[in-house]
Amino acid sequence: MKAAEVRPLVKRVVGRILAERGLDPAGRATGPSGSGAWVHVEITPEEEPLRPAPPGVSAAGPGRGSLVTTAELQLAGPDRTLRVAADALVTPAAEDEAFRLGIRIVRGGTDLSAPGAARRVAIGCDHGGYPLKPLVLEFVRELGWQAVDYGTHSEAACDYPDFALAVAQAVAEGRAELGICIDGAGLGSAITANKVPGVRAAPCPSAELARNAREHNFANVLTLGAKGARAAELREIVRAFLGTPTGATRHARRVAKIDAIEARYSKLPTVNRGSR
Repeated sequence: MKAAEVRPLVKRVVGRILAERGLDPAGRATGPSGSGAWVHVEITPEEEPLRPAPPGVSAAGPGRGSLVTTAELQLAGPDRTLRVAADALVTPAAEDEAFRLGIRIVRGGTDLSAPGAARRVAIGCDHGGYPLKPLVLEFVRELGWQAVDYGTHSEAACDYPDFALAVAQAVAEGRAELGICIDGAGLGSAITANKVPGVRAAPCPSAELARNAREHNFANVLTLGAKGARAAELREIVRAFLGTPTGATRHARRVAKIDAIEARYSKLPTVNRGSR
């Protein structure tokens, strides 16, 4: 396993544990009376080197699913599909490389991109939004959606347009039904995503605005600002955005005018015009 894959993998696991215990990514209690906590993670060598288990095969030890790294991507079949166990843990680096190579990762024999499968949400962030991304990923999955992580995978400084573009492209090309971008203010990602034909990105600092964006504007990308955000508020915003359908005919007529303006000034064809 590459060293670069260890750190984001550990951060993802710790992030899930913190979320389950009501703590934010820094280990502070999210409730008004929380006094905070520290989480210490130490990686020590085992008697034998830890090797990734083959896809679809459980690793040794009770309750441990297979670990899929970039090395396992070479085992994808001629149809560019890699089938893994339902409980497999796919490293962020493997997810990125699979996307770059056009490889689909299928869990437990179920094609997650097939009709009727769990709906996909593309999620991306820059370094400013990275501490909140594990919470958003976990909550999206709790709501029954398939969360697809488009990076970034560390707190190293990066450029928000790169990740907002990745999310927007996934939505515009139909690889995800909706998208969520997280940066410092939630504004730069919205501006970037809205440059992609077929994308209607909306920065929503409240659940009420998230519902409005979906019902009235048929928004398909939600952008969130990490500065000053509280975990409980983010959960309600995400819940409102994913749980609100597009609105009545009068709204569709107005959104159609937005799409017409976009088509008039765009040199690229729009792939995803549906209300979704």
